[in-house]
Amino acid sequence: MNGNAVMDFGSTVLMVIGIVVVVLIVLIIVMSCFKIVPQANAYVIERLGAYKATWSVGFHMKVPFIDKVAKKVILKEQVVDFPPQPVITKDNVTMRIDTVIFYQITDPKLYCYGVQNPIMAIENLTATTLRNIIGELELDGTLTSRELINAKMRATLDEATDPWGIKVNRVELKNIIPPAAIQDAMEKQMKAERERRESILIAEGEKRSAILKAEGHKESLILQAEADKQAAILRAEAVKEAKIREAEGEAEAIRKVQQATADGIRSIKEAGADASVLHIKSLEAFEKAADGKATKIIIPSEIQSLAGLVKSASEIIKDEPSE
Repeated sequence: MNGNAVMDFGSTVLMVIGIVVVVLIVLIIVMSCFKIVPQANAYVIERLGAYKATWSVGFHMKVPFIDKVAKKVILKEQVVDFPPQPVITKDNVTMRIDTVIFYQITDPKLYCYGVQNPIMAIENLTATTLRNIIGELELDGTLTSRELINAKMRATLDEATDPWGIKVNRVELKNIIPPAAIQDAMEKQMKAERERRESILIAEGEKRSAILKAEGHKESLILQAEADKQAAILRAEAVKEAKIREAEGEAEAIRKVQQATADGIRSIKEAGADASVLHIKSLEAFEKAADGKATKIIIPSEIQSLAGLVKSASEIIKDEPSE
């Protein structure tokens, strides 16, 4: 009886374990049927090996054991850097060029079923297109026409990758590596060009310095001449002013002498002096006015009066000894 109970208990435990396992498996299967597609992604779904649908962002559910996620596609812009490719220019110069492609998947279905290996296909197409474009250009044109090469490659690749559900947004030439001999020649050419520019700059500097020195010397001479001119003008003005002051002083002295004489005659006249005294005082005034270093010409207002004055003076002089 105890043995049967133990066996029944063991069977029950095994049954419970089996049920739990089955439930867990069912839950796992059910959970695997629910899918959440994240942002900027797309899932390509196949049913029994055939394309069924393309899931976009959000919650989705598939049929277990029949549907499967064949491909998870990233819809964001992606970058792929291809290794350097040997190319030959129109003038038979072999160089190596590596490119960078910026592309974006626009159709997940075409991306999955359009070509076996899309990235390898783009790489081979890029190398072929690059050889065709560079083959039409010479070395100098290749080195200076990056924008033109980029535009041509982008247009060609974009058109070729449309059936694959891929859009090529940009193509950039990352490095252009010419042969070592060409690099040495280019470096020598650049060095010679830099030395030529340096010589030109030095010559321009020396020329500018000489011009500035000459202009400075010229300005100095002009300023010195202006200073001498101003000094001469000031000296002439000083001499002129001195002469004017001297003449004005002499004129003022004469005026004062005449004024004093006139005042004396007026006083004598007021004192009742006769005409003979007045004539003598007038002659003395003329004598004092004529005395001096400067030459003076005194013209009386009436010549007859002057003659009368001389006659009177002569008579007075004749009368003096008799006294």
